[in-house]
Amino acid sequence: MFHLASIVWDVNPEIFHIGFFSVRWYSLLFGIAFFSGYCIVRKMFRREGIPLKELDRLIWYMVISTFIGARLGHCLFYEADYFLSRPLEIISPFVCDAQGVWRFTGYQGLASHGAAISILAALFVFSRAEHRPFLWLLDRMVVAAALSGVFIRIGNLMNSEIYGTETSLPWGFLFVGMHETVPRHPAQIYEALSYFAVFGLLYCLYFKKQIADRPGALSGIFLILLFSIRFLIEFVKEKQVGFEKDMILNMGQILSIPFILTGIFLLTGLKKKKKIPECIP
Repeated sequence: MFHLASIVWDVNPEIFHIGFFSVRWYSLLFGIAFFSGYCIVRKMFRREGIPLKELDRLIWYMVISTFIGARLGHCLFYEADYFLSRPLEIISPFVCDAQGVWRFTGYQGLASHGAAISILAALFVFSRAEHRPFLWLLDRMVVAAALSGVFIRIGNLMNSEIYGTETSLPWGFLFVGMHETVPRHPAQIYEALSYFAVFGLLYCLYFKKQIADRPGALSGIFLILLFSIRFLIEFVKEKQVGFEKDMILNMGQILSIPFILTGIFLLTGLKKKKKIPECIP
């Protein structure tokens, strides 16, 4: 539906609810993100003759680390004062309102940078436990991560959250559910389309021998492209928290810089390897 020169976005974030429990589009798309990532990595493992039982163990590392890192990242990077004064709300899907009543809200507030940090840590632990090279693992997981990011940003769109600044462009979105009266940049769509392009590039490069012979190359490309995209799109995003209003770069941009620099190091600081070992002796 169009309103003047904008797209009116008035989507209910809930698919259905029973009593205090509800199933939201974001939760569904978060699950699809993990499933799609699993399918991508499973195809890679089969192609390389890696036992799928190893993937089954890896997926638990990814699920747990993603949720913990994303949740802690939001609570500590964006709303530290609030959550440190209410630590139970960090781990609880319930929120205590002004009347002291606990309401079920699910886990609203997840940060991709926090997830990225925790995933790196989990992959390192897994690599030591399973005797797999860390960069070998990371090169495969980043392909899945790029595709997963597409679904998560669509989930943000369904929640009418993380949208952009005011715009007069014809594809501006009027987020009715957030009581907006002016069109905004659909930053979620910008990111979703960009992440899909990054996924397509990484997936194609995975089959290139000259890339496969350089552990860390896919990871470097992923970090540079994805977090550079995130850095640039932040310029048209609405500020998420009050303390960002007087900042030249917002928190998302500041947190993206170390990842971009790490990606540059992986591309330029690692020498070509003729053969990737399947395990560490």
